[in-house]
Amino acid sequence: MTTQADAGAVRAPSGAQAVRRALDVLHCFHDNGPDLSASDLARRLGLSTSTAHRLARTLLATGFLEQDARTARYRLGPAVTELGRLSYHQRGLHLAAPELADLAERTRAAADLALRSGPHAVIVAGGSITPKVGLRRPLMSTALGKVLLAWPRAGEGAARPLPPPSALPEHALTEPAVLEGELARVRERGYALDDGESAHEGRTVAVPVLERSGHARFALAVRATAEVITEARLDWFLAQARSCARALEVLLLPPGERRAPAA
Repeated sequence: MTTQADAGAVRAPSGAQAVRRALDVLHCFHDNGPDLSASDLARRLGLSTSTAHRLARTLLATGFLEQDARTARYRLGPAVTELGRLSYHQRGLHLAAPELADLAERTRAAADLALRSGPHAVIVAGGSITPKVGLRRPLMSTALGKVLLAWPRAGEGAARPLPPPSALPEHALTEPAVLEGELARVRERGYALDDGESAHEGRTVAVPVLERSGHARFALAVRATAEVITEARLDWFLAQARSCARALEVLLLPPGERRAPAA
């Protein structure tokens, strides 16, 4: 019997399907894990090894992957690095780094800035960007994600599709009614608070970085232990985070929108 993977290896995919498969290969590296072989990619994507190998070789030739000469395993290539740096500057995130560093110094806590990508909050600047920590957090289980869900931008809705259950922490809010109730509380308070967020110990408080339309372009979080962000000091940490968020609301506007309108 011919499997779906075998059929894909025999029948050439359409242009759109080929592009999607190539992008799926790149998404296999989201977890910041070790280099991947062609068989690793095939297993993750549900494709034949020959199809995964062909996709990887195409991405290798265009610089989106690179290959270890000793192990023949793949990692993200220089073209991804270049596009990532360009996107970082186009979004003005280089302007956010000093503000986040100042917030972290004042609060003695980690300060992170995240935006939404599908069902995840992706940290794009701040203290949690390290080689050993992934950048993505499930929306429904983090303070950053709840802020992005509570003030969604146009075209963004619920956290669908959900990440696979194995990628979700035990306390993730996957029931729509429960999640909507939590988001209503976040909107009423103006912030999200999580204890033991994701795989990290500690306490996180997050606030929106709003567009002029009132939607969250980014979410800003301050993270430390519960002994640092105590109930008694929560209002102080919120004030510091909100002050930074207001500054970023202006700094992260396109340059033309930062200028005052002509008289």
